[in-house]
Amino acid sequence: MTDTVLSLKDADLSLEGNAGPVDILKGITLDIRRGETVGLTGPSGSGKSSLLMLLGGLERATGGTVTALGHDLGRLGEDALARLRRDHMGVVFQSFHLIPTMTALENVALPLELAGIDDAFDRAGEELAQVGLAGRAGHYPAQMSGGEQQRVALARAAAPRPDILLADEPTGNLDGATGAAIMDLLFGLRERHGATLVLVTHAPELADRCDRVIALRDGQLEPGSLSEAAE
Repeated sequence: MTDTVLSLKDADLSLEGNAGPVDILKGITLDIRRGETVGLTGPSGSGKSSLLMLLGGLERATGGTVTALGHDLGRLGEDALARLRRDHMGVVFQSFHLIPTMTALENVALPLELAGIDDAFDRAGEELAQVGLAGRAGHYPAQMSGGEQQRVALARAAAPRPDILLADEPTGNLDGATGAAIMDLLFGLRERHGATLVLVTHAPELADRCDRVIALRDGQLEPGSLSEAAE
């Protein structure tokens, strides 16, 4: 079995804007290996989050190919993409994306229930304990701080034991100390479950914790980016 779990070959992404198509990503070629931690960096508008969305099948490439765990994402229908994400990927966003009418425990258990896991609530409780929120399982998002909500989001992403963790500026809405604690938890979850982690960040100190740093500018890999040397 190949050690490459995520691969892009000449991948492009163009989106429709008010004045016509806008080229977001141009000719991205990149391989990410099993168990690797990769930091995506670059100025605002460089395409970091868009690249993460391609890797997770949340956006479809308009040119080239994107492969995850051996599956060509461009050839999968929406239902198959959803199953691939459900069974193999965990995604953490800057804005948490918790369901406000569900408790912390229910939010974490939801993807496990959708996957048909019998002990969904037991496993959800274990994951909440791992992020220090065993005592907040019955609280709703509005009753928790931003840091606590992001901990719930981390637990939800990690609960299905994903092969791939994708994180888009997970500390962007948090103060420095809380953000640092969240990153410690994220790297700890990755290590415990052995997942491949791809992290979008503006913070050099977070990128430096990764095995590789991939820099983007204007929708392309920066010349001399560590991604090219490592491949």
